[in-house]
Amino acid sequence: MMGKSVCRLRLVLFLTALLMLPGFASAAGETLVMATTTSTDNTGLLDYLAPHFTKATGIELRWTAVGTGKALKLGENCDVDVLLVHAPSAEKAYVEAGHGVKRREVMFNDFVLIGPAADPAGIKGKSVGDALAAVEAKQAIFASRGDNSGTHKKELHLWKSAGKPVPEMAKWYVQTGQGMLSTINVAAERGGYTMTDRGTYIKYADTRGGNPPLEILVEGDAALINQYSVLAINPAKCQKAQFALAQKFSDWLAGPEAQKLIGDFKLLGKQLFKPNAK
Repeated sequence: MMGKSVCRLRLVLFLTALLMLPGFASAAGETLVMATTTSTDNTGLLDYLAPHFTKATGIELRWTAVGTGKALKLGENCDVDVLLVHAPSAEKAYVEAGHGVKRREVMFNDFVLIGPAADPAGIKGKSVGDALAAVEAKQAIFASRGDNSGTHKKELHLWKSAGKPVPEMAKWYVQTGQGMLSTINVAAERGGYTMTDRGTYIKYADTRGGNPPLEILVEGDAALINQYSVLAINPAKCQKAQFALAQKFSDWLAGPEAQKLIGDFKLLGKQLFKPNAK
């Protein structure tokens, strides 16, 4: 029995030493940890892209999907290696503060205002500013994510751009504190409106067999562009951040293979994201 224990101990020590050898981790497979927005996860885009990335680089991609505000915080706390988010102003401030580096735009879609076909506030076809003003005047139910996500940040900006204070205390303004699909469902249950990125709306429509209870009522406004970017966590602030792997992911995501994959990704025959890496 003693001899077996000694042999087992020697085996453990040998494997531990082997794992510490240069190049062994690469041979065994490397892992990149990412924080991203819920829209890239809910739509299935990351499940679609990740196997291609691993095949091209040998790197396993793992991710957590949260609002952009939480994703940025995870990076600031050194809990992840890379970010894929969609709040340009917040991202630029993040880079200026030294938390992120190498910000690169990789794709976009747009935001849309959705609501019931009956359209009680009469917003269909209006500009986004006029639509929000109409919702306020009618005191129609409006579901907001209220979670500091990229979508929430954009919504707050649109209220201000419309010359309206954010109606945080109004009874008709419902802050869910949840992700986009959950917020859409709240709006649908209450016969109200919400703002979503187009990709998540298409996913929502797909889950409803192409006949969702909420439809797109406001779209095409220049203010509704929704840009996504990849940022590496600054290794000067997070020494354990896998900066080299983050750069490989950024280069791959902006490269021809991934850009084509993004453009080809569709549901209900509709494109969810448009590649635009420079």
